[in-house]
Amino acid sequence: MCKVVHLTSAHPRNDTRIFIKQCRTLVAHGYDVTLVVADGLGDDQRDGVAIADVGLPGGRVKRILRTTRRVGDKAIALDADIYQLHDPELFLVGLRLKRRGKKVIFDSHEDVARQLLGKPYLGPLSRRLLSSAYLAVERHACSRFDGIITATPFIRENFLKIHPLTVDVNNFPMKGELDGDAPWENKEAEVCYVGGIGSIRGIRELVQAGELLASAARVNLVGTFSEPSVEAEVKANPGWRRVNAHGFLDRQGVREVLKRSIAGIVTFHPLPNHLDSHPTKMFEYMSSGIPVIASNFPLWRDIIEGNRCGICVDPLDPEAIAAAIDYVVTHPQAARAMGENGRRAVLEKYNWTVEANRLTDFYGAISHDKQAVAAV
Repeated sequence: MCKVVHLTSAHPRNDTRIFIKQCRTLVAHGYDVTLVVADGLGDDQRDGVAIADVGLPGGRVKRILRTTRRVGDKAIALDADIYQLHDPELFLVGLRLKRRGKKVIFDSHEDVARQLLGKPYLGPLSRRLLSSAYLAVERHACSRFDGIITATPFIRENFLKIHPLTVDVNNFPMKGELDGDAPWENKEAEVCYVGGIGSIRGIRELVQAGELLASAARVNLVGTFSEPSVEAEVKANPGWRRVNAHGFLDRQGVREVLKRSIAGIVTFHPLPNHLDSHPTKMFEYMSSGIPVIASNFPLWRDIIEGNRCGICVDPLDPEAIAAAIDYVVTHPQAARAMGENGRRAVLEKYNWTVEANRLTDFYGAISHDKQAVAAV
């Protein structure tokens, strides 16, 4: 039995991409899987996955300087066949493992270099310098690993310039997990946003749109704010009166909100890291059978309009967002048709079953014949 260890110093143990999808998929295909985390919740065993905890980091600096070392020490002690890294701060851990003759995979969840270019708290020059420095480190480390997994085709294309053994494993929904089973007639005049809440993810414009609504629509807001000042600002906006603030919810809670909502919102700002991303929430809305109101980026428009499953708007225009919300609320039959189109697209192509096969094919190639990965 091939022994696999997934390593993260920043993600929670129940992370959807890492634990729920990848670790459990590998267990189902006969791999011996351990997930190393740093959350202070102790060791555990879940769904066939052994969870090894190296302790709570205690802040970002300590996480980078100390926790990564503890994760690396635990990784070496586990003496696995294949290691998969989920955080760029673990590059040095990966290189330590390579020096010991281990097979190492890096899973790029985000286009970090482009993400740095969009950080609002950095000046233009700092963004460019940090982005360039990160790219140099990424290139040095990843060219020495045995393979690269990416979360989107766009990120895959960038990594193919660094490593020929690269495959994209997308964060598409698992069939049945969020499927809407509530009768459409029982839905409320509500739309929803699910995920991390912040300025670059369009919370200001979404709350401002609440004040401009002509219908009786309300916004179900699920998630936590990343910026306290932005949270205080939007809560003082008159549009906040149209918001049902749920805070963080587990997957069952999210499912319940999706069942009562008539559309899902994903109006991220047009920043470099967003333009070519595949936001998980977009496909989860589609999976639940509700239309998507999304930013009008070319890639997103191709998905939404190509599958006739939603409406694309200028994410910086609260009036356009409000008009889209009013449309789906006041045209329930059209909204229902768009929702059914989206769900059909997920069942046919945007689902985890397809991606799980890509993951296991990649692992099989890494385990036995690295050259075969090129065909994955």
